[in-house]
Amino acid sequence: MTSDSAAPAALDDADAGLLADRTVVVVMPAYNAANTLRLTLDAIPPGWVDEIILVDDNSSDSTVEVAEQLNLRVISHPHNVGYGGNQKTCYMEALRHGADVVIMLHPDGQYDPSLIPSLVRPILRDEADMVLGSRFKSPGGALKGGMPMYKFISNRFLTETENLVLGQKFTELHTGYRAYSRAFLETVPFLRNSTDFVFDSEVIAQAVALDQRVTEVAVETRYFPEASSASLSQSLVYGSKTLLTMVRYFLHRRGLVRSRLFRP
Repeated sequence: MTSDSAAPAALDDADAGLLADRTVVVVMPAYNAANTLRLTLDAIPPGWVDEIILVDDNSSDSTVEVAEQLNLRVISHPHNVGYGGNQKTCYMEALRHGADVVIMLHPDGQYDPSLIPSLVRPILRDEADMVLGSRFKSPGGALKGGMPMYKFISNRFLTETENLVLGQKFTELHTGYRAYSRAFLETVPFLRNSTDFVFDSEVIAQAVALDQRVTEVAVETRYFPEASSASLSQSLVYGSKTLLTMVRYFLHRRGLVRSRLFRP
């Protein structure tokens, strides 16, 4: 596992060369994001993204209408399928449209879209299969962005526990800002994963189990009323399921209980 530093920059000749003949797709798993969608899109750096796909998980606001007005490719779930289920639709649709690199960007404005180049470059350079946007690579970054203390503490505990089980040294394993290569999504069996928030933890465990190259870049985040955030009860369920995923990984790795979650 490697590491890289985030450094937002304009599209120059070197970046243009990296992007040549590559298709970069942003996917947005959306739920009640009508008030923040336009601002999120406006912050995406020009020249880096070929297509944006928004998958609406049966929002109760005007997310779909706003997305259509902005000429996004929109898929609307007739029923709420959960955060993990939404991502499954996102990635399948991105692959169907020929994506070489897929970036998951939340449409609520919590993560800074201007850092997309930092997530994309390691994949375009063939240095990584998966890139995680870490809020902990910069000292004080998460708390500075307004992360609640209980989330900060639980994030640190879970990340360190997962590092111990996975044998890694990641700075954060609970970020919602990620990029994947096409080969990664075609290798890792993400369709077998949960439809809820623990989907994210399962993908990382699968990446390690299947020897995918994972790197981290520093990102900033902003917590504000419109930004989506799991409640305390949801966070407790997510934490418990993440720990269960680590147990499954440990047993699988030791050959004690084989899991199809970690088989290609």
